[in-house]
Amino acid sequence: MRLPLLKIITACVLLAWPFLVWFGLAHNGLQWLLPTLAVVLLLRLRQAQDNTGPMRRVMQSVALAGLALCLTSALLGTHQLLLYWPVAVNGIMLALFGSSLFSAMPLVERLARLQYPQLSEQGVRYTRRVTQIWCGFFILNGSVALITAQIGDMALWSAWNGMIAYLLMGALMAGEWLVRRRVMKRETA
Repeated sequence: MRLPLLKIITACVLLAWPFLVWFGLAHNGLQWLLPTLAVVLLLRLRQAQDNTGPMRRVMQSVALAGLALCLTSALLGTHQLLLYWPVAVNGIMLALFGSSLFSAMPLVERLARLQYPQLSEQGVRYTRRVTQIWCGFFILNGSVALITAQIGDMALWSAWNGMIAYLLMGALMAGEWLVRRRVMKRETA
């Protein structure tokens, strides 16, 4: 199935991972939670085949990490490993963004060149800095996610990984978008 709706549903389920885990655990639902998450992750792994570029590898890595956590949780009959999925996602994103800093063109520059093929030297420096900022975010967010997983307080874990982290990520994206508009306006003036 290559329906856009299916892609949207799987993305929403993965974004809701913290709430699904919290709900499943609150209602003694490992028997339905693990198979549901595993099916969604298998669908996501299949959907990754349709992508090209770095997002394909990210989607595959994230899905495989989630599947490994689900399988191990099922074999051990425990939920604690599911709490480490946000840590894995942040680690994968850090590896993607961080490794791109050692290439000729960091990830944010590659994305910027899709919209601005003739990126100025100032734009190149700016995109490198933004890539570094995202690396810092993934380190911070992954560290807090790790701490919340180790503490094991489901309310704290769900609040951070299901709400606060998304709000911080959205604020970083919005802030970067506003700064980028100002930088690009200066370049075209």
